[in-house]
Amino acid sequence: MNLPLKAYWDLLARHIYPQKGRFALLTSLLLGSIGLRIVNPQVMRAFIDSALAGGALQALLVNGLAFLGIALVQQAVMIVVTYLGENVAWTATNALRAELARHALSLDMSFHNEHAPGELIERIDGDMTEMAAFFSQFVLNLIGNGLLLVGILAALFIEDWRAGLGFSLYAVVVILVLNRVKDIAVPDQKARRQAEAELFGFVEEQLAGTEDIRANGAVDFSIRELFHRQANIFHHSRRAHFKRWIIENAMGLSMAIGMILAVLSGAWLFVGGAITIGTVYLFVHYINLLEEPIWAMTREIETFQTIGACVERLTEMRRLQPEVRDGRGAILAVRPPGLVFERVSFSYNSGDPVLSDLTFDLAPGRVLGLLGRTGSGKTTLARLVFRLYDPADGRIALGGADLRDLQLEALRRSVAIVTQDVQLFQASLRDNLTFFDRSIPDERILAVLEELGLGDWLRSLPDGLDSYLETGGKGLSAGEAQLVAFTRVFLRDPGLVILDEASSRLDPATEQHLERAVEKLLQGRTAIIIAHRLGTVQRADEIMILEGGRLGEYGERLQLAADPASYFHHLLQTGLEEVLA
Repeated sequence: MNLPLKAYWDLLARHIYPQKGRFALLTSLLLGSIGLRIVNPQVMRAFIDSALAGGALQALLVNGLAFLGIALVQQAVMIVVTYLGENVAWTATNALRAELARHALSLDMSFHNEHAPGELIERIDGDMTEMAAFFSQFVLNLIGNGLLLVGILAALFIEDWRAGLGFSLYAVVVILVLNRVKDIAVPDQKARRQAEAELFGFVEEQLAGTEDIRANGAVDFSIRELFHRQANIFHHSRRAHFKRWIIENAMGLSMAIGMILAVLSGAWLFVGGAITIGTVYLFVHYINLLEEPIWAMTREIETFQTIGACVERLTEMRRLQPEVRDGRGAILAVRPPGLVFERVSFSYNSGDPVLSDLTFDLAPGRVLGLLGRTGSGKTTLARLVFRLYDPADGRIALGGADLRDLQLEALRRSVAIVTQDVQLFQASLRDNLTFFDRSIPDERILAVLEELGLGDWLRSLPDGLDSYLETGGKGLSAGEAQLVAFTRVFLRDPGLVILDEASSRLDPATEQHLERAVEKLLQGRTAIIIAHRLGTVQRADEIMILEGGRLGEYGERLQLAADPASYFHHLLQTGLEEVLA
């Protein structure tokens, strides 16, 4: 992809506009600094000519002090410009980082299944750190030095049109060379950034599976693969560095030609009596000053290689759109809601069907016990209800409304899932219970904990709701972590609850708390209980058994239990754990 400059400008303008006041001040100071840098050599030219002509000491002193004063003011202005530029850059970059993170979270689960967390971290944080240079240095160096270049050429035209014309032609040639080579390293920089993202994803994956890797003797493979991925990064980095070396040498040659041009043209005009020795100094000073913006622009072009790769990757990611879209805003007027599946079929990534032609009707307030072997589609059914995916065929209705017509936020307020794997965050217990929703008062949290019989457990913690939990719930038993998940559901108060084998990891010490929590959770709510445990299924009003993604058996629990010909009756006689394992 070869992005037009408009893509860069649109990105810059959208995130700079909210800071237009500071950006206007930054621009004004930058223009003032450029003006001071162009004027100051004129003061020194006057000083030199006056000194050679035997001018008064007082005039020389005034010129010398003016030169020093302007230089000091220019440096002070540049300090403020640099500070403002970095401040604007990081504010814009953080806004872009938040926008990209929000966009990534809005993408479908299929996207997240294909991209490791480490890769997304590198894109959202690593690429955005590189983009900070775009928002600050692009303005300060590329545009600022471009204006300085124009100012120098204008000053040279004022001094002597021949010098102005000669240096203008020289500048045009240099800029054409820059434009010719500016994109040569973008493909390699993009490949390097992608290779780094893949390395981060690999490292994250290996660290997460450390126990299995060691237990199965796969350490050597991990190390070999790590070296392989690092070698891939080195390969692309080396190619990018070589192409940047070409840019640097092309510009070095251009600078040498420019210095020769300044010396020869100044000597020729001075010998011909067209200019003074002070003006010769001015030419040499301006060509040295001209070298600075051109070199700075060259460095920016080098940085632009990395930025170009980041912008391309950013543009590619932003072009990805979720297939699961917000509905038109249908309202869930029924509580608890009923759940209807009408001829629903679904497969992951166009593979073999996980659910096929599934139809059932769960009335409001009823509890469905969902059974089936591993891989039969139980968890997939729950994901479809929560609308992490949309079915390939068929229709799912909640409270009489098609799920596709509901806004995602409203749907996910009305449906809650409790799984056997509870995600706990490195934060306070309060934040873990509320998912960082500070609008939930402590009184409500405490009331829910007491209602679930967890008051004594809370009081045993050193800092109560302020107790700090480690990532992964270190310090909590599996049962305590599960009860934290139940508390989350109570705080949200949904109309439909899905328990996806939520009791499978509970220890006997918290079994009594679990029973109380489940009993209260099911009161006044529609529920689906996905379970292998016989005791949990006894709470169900209806039973549905999935076989290979199809409806194997469905009906009232008591009727199926009493029917010797039913598969559920057979499971009760044999034991769910043995048959469904």
